[in-house]
Amino acid sequence: MEAVIAVFALLFVLFLGLGAYATVKVVGAAKRGVDRGITQARRTVEDHTLRAKSFAQLGAAGELAQLRLTLRTSMRATQDALHAAVAEDTSLKESLSLFERLSAHGHELDDELKRLESEPDRTALAERLPELRERTERIKRSADSLRWAARDRARRFAEDDLDTLSAQIDVEAGALRHWATPSESPTTAPPPWPEAPAADAATAGQTWPETPQSSPASEPTRPAITPPGPRPTYPWQKKPRPESTT
Repeated sequence: MEAVIAVFALLFVLFLGLGAYATVKVVGAAKRGVDRGITQARRTVEDHTLRAKSFAQLGAAGELAQLRLTLRTSMRATQDALHAAVAEDTSLKESLSLFERLSAHGHELDDELKRLESEPDRTALAERLPELRERTERIKRSADSLRWAARDRARRFAEDDLDTLSAQIDVEAGALRHWATPSESPTTAPPPWPEAPAADAATAGQTWPETPQSSPASEPTRPAITPPGPRPTYPWQKKPRPESTT
């Protein structure tokens, strides 16, 4: 009885642990989903704010907002393209690693541009704009190069696959239309049919060639019935009487 209770207690603890683990996983997945949604919403708000500042503000402040918007748009597009392509082409892992290193420089520049938006010294800010503009262009050019290279690679693979598929379809279509091609002439002509026999030959009857087995010359002639030989005489037999003529 104690063993049965111990087994039930063990099963209860096991089910309780599995339930707690599943609850933690579900809560974690929900939290990640919420965080992802919040991050996406914050990013959207920041992009709209930067776009509004680039149009509404003039001078250095407006240019800073435009630089941030350009940098963020290029980096996000490259990130999405590489993550989508590496799932199908594992050779892009090296490109993704290079982008992560480039992304560190991009985040550093974005943070610096964000701090400079609240810089009160507009003269010093205007002096730094050429250097900031050049850094932004370099990072953007590198990100665009990675993105377009990944897209060109995927497009090239798609074109090669399409060429191979088209060639296979052409071969299959030709095989399906084989019934429409003229049939090939046989290599050897069939033997001719025998000519019809003449009228007199038809009345004479059909003759068959003699074979060695059916030739009469090959076998000696034998009489149909073998004649009787002389009968032997024995001493106890009576001599035959001559027939009386009277």
